[in-house]
Amino acid sequence: MKAEEFLKGRGAQYNPANPYLKQEYVAEHIEGLDEAMLSNSKTEFFAEHPKKIVNKVESPDLGLSYSMNPYQGCEHGCVYCYARNSHQYWGYGAGLDFERKIIVKENAPEVLARQLENQKWQVMPIMLAGNTDCYQPIEAKKQLTRRMLEVLLQYRHPVSIITKNALILRDLDLLQELNKLDLVHVNISITTLDEKLRQKLEPRTATGARRLQVVKQLADAGIPVNVMVAPIIPGLNDSEIPAIIKSAAEAGASSAAYTIVRLNGSIGPIFEDWIREAFPDRADKVLNQIADCHGGQLNDSRFGTRMRGEGKFAEAINKLFHMSRNRYMAGRSMKTYNYKHFCTRAGIQMDLF
Repeated sequence: MKAEEFLKGRGAQYNPANPYLKQEYVAEHIEGLDEAMLSNSKTEFFAEHPKKIVNKVESPDLGLSYSMNPYQGCEHGCVYCYARNSHQYWGYGAGLDFERKIIVKENAPEVLARQLENQKWQVMPIMLAGNTDCYQPIEAKKQLTRRMLEVLLQYRHPVSIITKNALILRDLDLLQELNKLDLVHVNISITTLDEKLRQKLEPRTATGARRLQVVKQLADAGIPVNVMVAPIIPGLNDSEIPAIIKSAAEAGASSAAYTIVRLNGSIGPIFEDWIREAFPDRADKVLNQIADCHGGQLNDSRFGTRMRGEGKFAEAINKLFHMSRNRYMAGRSMKTYNYKHFCTRAGIQMDLF
């Protein structure tokens, strides 16, 4: 692909075959040319009405919690996103389809309320969202995330939100009410402060500077904010770790965490195609360093090591992160959740009557 053919506003630059489908659509050139036919078509939205919205997280790397996602697929187009593989279960591709075919779970707030009513429900923090960004652009219209926060407030249930979109500030009123009961943590993902890199790596997200403003506005309102320096891509953004943590600390963040990129399934070829087009001069270096962090492979599914990596580059990243956090965020931490406020039966606390 030539530079002028780079699909502007998209992370993935092609749509790999879905391994779960026996047939696939292909472009047949009348001229018989063996060339890709790519088009940057508009984003489409599809309504879905699931019977369940909250799933228990079984991964030992993440601890005991739940996850819920009002949207499947993500307009942000982050090329490295681990959620791309899950789009294949819906019959779509992990590449361009993930960014332009968005599934909207229209009844998510109602389903959430029903699940919280279950007598066997065990109270643990719910990650909103653990897969795709709950504040991606379509949320401005659908407001599913806001309505889900209203349900969580009604039931006094703890929630942990992760996003890279400034749209979260729209719901500051609800976040403040949840925070009065110690029921909310917010995680803002900041991958880079280099705007030229962000435009290619995360094309439809808020700028790094805007995300720092979000951190400051939330922190000024008393909301506990954790900054996710994630994913760290060795050879691409690892040198920014100190600057990101320093800026986050100055904005009032309570803590910081990180993960190292891993390119499982279809994400590997999508990322490799992207970096060879976006940064051909450093593509081999980046790919080799990522592989060095994961036992010689781009992918890594091993619990305990997949999020942090191993080897010399992973160790250097770990040391740089902790030195930076100790320097700029010493003594800070996220406050603990309060589980005692949870109430069932449509949010009515029985001991009040």
